[in-house]
Amino acid sequence: MMSGWMMGGSTGAQRDEEVFGSVYDPRVVRRMLGYIKPYRKELTIAVLAMFVFTATITAVPWIIKIAIDDFIAVGNLAGLWWVVGAFMGIAIINWAANYVQQIAMERVGQGLLYGLRRDMFAHLQKQSVSFFDRTEAGRLISRVIGDVGQMQEMTSIVVMTLADFVSLVFIVGAVLALDLRLGLISMATLPVLAVVVIVWQPFAKREFLKVRRAISIVNADLNENMSGVRVVQAMNRQEANLSRFEGRNRDHLRSNLVAGRLSAGLLPSVDILTGVAMGLVVFFGSRMVSGGAIEVGALIAYVLYIQRFFDPVRSLTMQYTQLQRSMTSGARIFDLLDAAPAMVDAPGAPALPPIKGRVEFKNVGFSYNPGVDVLTGVSFIAQPGETVAVVGPSGAGKTTMVSLLSRFADVEEGRGGIKVDGYDLRDVTRASLVTQMSMVLQEPFLFSGSVRDNIKFNHPDVSDEQMVKAADAVGAHDFISKLPDGYDTEVAELGVNLSLGQRQLVSFARAIVSEPRILILDEATASVDSETELKIQRALGVVLQGRTAIVIAHRLSTVRDADRILVMDGGCLVEEGDHDTLLAADERYAQLHRANRLLEG
Repeated sequence: MMSGWMMGGSTGAQRDEEVFGSVYDPRVVRRMLGYIKPYRKELTIAVLAMFVFTATITAVPWIIKIAIDDFIAVGNLAGLWWVVGAFMGIAIINWAANYVQQIAMERVGQGLLYGLRRDMFAHLQKQSVSFFDRTEAGRLISRVIGDVGQMQEMTSIVVMTLADFVSLVFIVGAVLALDLRLGLISMATLPVLAVVVIVWQPFAKREFLKVRRAISIVNADLNENMSGVRVVQAMNRQEANLSRFEGRNRDHLRSNLVAGRLSAGLLPSVDILTGVAMGLVVFFGSRMVSGGAIEVGALIAYVLYIQRFFDPVRSLTMQYTQLQRSMTSGARIFDLLDAAPAMVDAPGAPALPPIKGRVEFKNVGFSYNPGVDVLTGVSFIAQPGETVAVVGPSGAGKTTMVSLLSRFADVEEGRGGIKVDGYDLRDVTRASLVTQMSMVLQEPFLFSGSVRDNIKFNHPDVSDEQMVKAADAVGAHDFISKLPDGYDTEVAELGVNLSLGQRQLVSFARAIVSEPRILILDEATASVDSETELKIQRALGVVLQGRTAIVIAHRLSTVRDADRILVMDGGCLVEEGDHDTLLAADERYAQLHRANRLLEG
C-alpha cells in the first residue's frame, strides 16, 4: 500500500481512479467503525432520534387525510381541534428529535475527526525522512485536513441516507396501506428514475474525479509558491507563476462547472418524474374518488406522500456521489495509515545504555535505489571525544553517512554495520540513540514559539541555567539578551525575524543543551556569514570538548583542527588522516584544499 504514497503525482492520480466510484468499501467502513466505537452511545441516540423524526414527517399526510375524511367531509368541525393538537404535538416531537439527532451526530463527527487527525499526525511522525522526500507536503496536508473533513461529513451522510431509506419505507408502507392499486400506480416512474441514475453515474464519477485532481494540482502549486516566495521574488517570477497558477485555477473552474451542470441536470429529471407520478395519482385517483373506491382525503394524502417520496429519492441520488467522495477519502486516509514506516525498531530491541561516544562504521554500503550505491565499503572508527571531519565533493556520500548514524535509514543486511559503543544501531531502539546525540543542519529551522521554546525544544525539563549556559557556549546569549523579550521573544514563522546566523546559533544551542555524547554538524557553517562562522569556530572549541563530533564541511578551513579527516569520493573513503598528513600526501584532500583556497580568494 505504500507505493502509491511514494511515487509522486501520477501514481496518486491512478490510486484516486482506483478507489473513486465505490459507494461502499468494507475496509474503510470497518476501520471507520473503530473510530466511531467510543461514541456508539451518541450514535445510537442519533439513530433513534432519526426514526422518531422520520415517523413524525410521515404521519402528517395521514393526519390530513383523517381531518378531511373523518371531520371536514362529515361536518364535524369541532373535532378539528383534535387534529390541531395532533399537529402541534408532532411539530414539538419533530423539533426535539431533530435537535437531539443533530447534537448527537455532531459529537460523533467531531470525535471521528479528532481521532483520525491525531492518529495521522502520530503516524506521520514515525515515517522516515525519505518518506517526506518522496511525498509532496501538499498531498499530506490535503489528507490530514481535506480527507479527514470529508470523513467527518460521511457520518452525517450515512445517518441521513439511513433516514432517507427509512422515510421511503414508511411512505411506501403508508401509500400501500391507503390503497394498493393507487400505490403501485404512483411508483410506476421508479424504473425510469433508476435508468436515469444508472446513465448519469459514470459521467458524474468521471467529472467529480477531475474536480479532485484539479484542486489537488491547485493546492500543490499554491504550496510550492508560498514556500518558495523568496526565490520567486528574487527571480522576478511573479507574473510567470501567476500565469501558470491562473491556468491551473481555470482548469479547476472548468471541472467544477461541468460537474455542476451534471448535478443540475439530475435534479430536474427527478422533479419531472415527481410531476409525472403526481399526475398519474391525480388522474387515476380522481376516477377512483368518483367511483367511491377511495375518499378525497386519501387522494390528497397520496399527492403529499408522492411529493415527500421523491424528496428522499432526490437526496439519496446526491448522497450517492457524496458517499463516493467519502469512501475515496477514507481509502486514501487508511492507505496512509497503513504505510509502514521504513525505519522501525527490531522486535524487543533494548534501549541503548548511556554511551561514551565510540562510533564504528564497518564496511558500510548503502543505496537509496537498487543498484545505485551511495556508499561502498566505508569503514572508520571515531573514538570518544574525537572530532572527525568528513570532506569531499557534492554527492560523495557525506550526508548519507551521518543520516545512517542518526538512523534516518538503516544499513541493509549484508552491507556492513554501524556501532556505537559496540552496539549495532539496528539492535537498539532509535529513541534511546537519538536522545544521546544531536545534529545541526546547514539550513537552520526554528519552530513557532519563543527562543526559549526552541532551545529547550525536546528537553523542556532543562533548567534555565543550562539553557543560558548552552546559548553562551555557542555565542548566542549576547544577541538573545538584546531581543525585545530576551529568551521569551516570539520567533516568527520559520524564524524570519532573526538573521540566518542568529537562527543557526540558536540551532547550535538547541543541539548542545541536553549535553549529547555525539554531535553531528552537517554543513552547519556553510550558510552563515564570515563573522558568525568565526563565532561558531571559537564556540566549537568549547562545544566539542569531551564529545564525539562528526563534522561535514565544504569549507576546509573549518575542519583543519579536526583530530582526523575522512575524504570521501564517489561513495568511498579514499583518504584518512589529519590536515598536515593529508596535505603532505598531495592526493585528493590536497586537491580539494587548493580548490577551496582559490574559491575563498
